[in-house]
Amino acid sequence: MDHPIFHMIGGGPRPVAPFSHAVEADGWVILTGQMPTDPAAPDAPLPEGVEAQTRRVMENLEIVLKGVGLDLSHVVQCRCFLTEFERDYAAFNETYKRFFPADRLPARTTVGVTALAVGALVEIDCIARRPE
Repeated sequence: MDHPIFHMIGGGPRPVAPFSHAVEADGWVILTGQMPTDPAAPDAPLPEGVEAQTRRVMENLEIVLKGVGLDLSHVVQCRCFLTEFERDYAAFNETYKRFFPADRLPARTTVGVTALAVGALVEIDCIARRPE
């Protein structure tokens, strides 16, 4: 087994806690959950609504993936967290699915939670696999 590589992506989203943007071992890349913050203005207010926040989270995941030489096509699994599950689940799904081809959707778990960092409505983490 290779030793893990701990990635911090220059220009990536500012961490809201002590963590690496991604950790890689044996071709697997595990991305920390991303928040709907703007990397160019991390102290700016969050986007309004679950659709805008979902787009920002997915864009932040793309930034981290690009920083390790991957993209969303390498994602095999996502975990999604919603603070207003019943209200936002359908709108979240409509926005989320636009980031993946219909025939290449990652495995996914989505759960309702009581709160997220920075007052976010949505957070997503994921696992990607490097091509062999």
